Amino acid sequence: MTTRDTTVAVFRPDDGRLAAAAELVESLGATPVADPMLEVTATGATPRTDADVVVFTSKTGVDLAADAGFDAGDAVVAAVGDTTAGRLRDRGYAVDVVPAEFTSSGLVAALEDRVDGARVEVARSDHGSPVLLDGLEAAGAFVHETVLYELERPDGSGESAALAATGDLDAACFTSTLTVEHFLDAAAERGVREDAIAGLNDAVVGVIGPPTRETAESHGIAVDAVPDVADFDALATETVEAAAPTYHE
Repeated sequence: MTTRDTTVAVFRPDDGRLAAAAELVESLGATPVADPMLEVTATGATPRTDADVVVFTSKTGVDLAADAGFDAGDAVVAAVGDTTAGRLRDRGYAVDVVPAEFTSSGLVAALEDRVDGARVEVARSDHGSPVLLDGLEAAGAFVHETVLYELERPDGSGESAALAATGDLDAACFTSTLTVEHFLDAAAERGVREDAIAGLNDAVVGVIGPPTRETAESHGIAVDAVPDVADFDALATETVEAAAPTYHE
């Protein structure tokens, strides 16, 4: 198979990120299947300003908070990973904590020794893992969650699921637990869930990190690529390389 014959599904929100993801896949020599599995709807809420620690878990959350004029003041600012930390710095915030493991449990491990009795504000989407809240509360924190945005599956999504079901998808780049779940929901809506899973297992599946891998595998989807860095560029590059290893030649 030549790289240009390799079809690669990308699932980013259709707010500029989907087009950028498709462009990246094309630059790697493959053919993108742009299938938005997430739609971001801002709630209009802003993080509390009386917290001792403020936790951000995504670039989207950072942008919404910054656009609303959020002032972190003297609070300790924690980011789930380097990508979120980079966006915080770009928007003028100092970043005090980035865990060694870019997951909710990694954040808990990084913060648990400093939050006993502290007010912790967690600013994120409506689909955040309970692991973060439960872990911080177990460490003695007074936790408050602000839902900055909601994530839903857009109407009409699922082209990639149909292609997987017929064996016409060569690779897929899952960027979150929710993209896996929404892919399967779209497949079920089309009546091809089991065939789509079988198709993915004949293709190359790349995931952004361990939590997404766990979700995929819990649904019977074999995972072939997990980049060392939780970054879409790294995910796409590794997935295309696994699907068509001759693309460097």
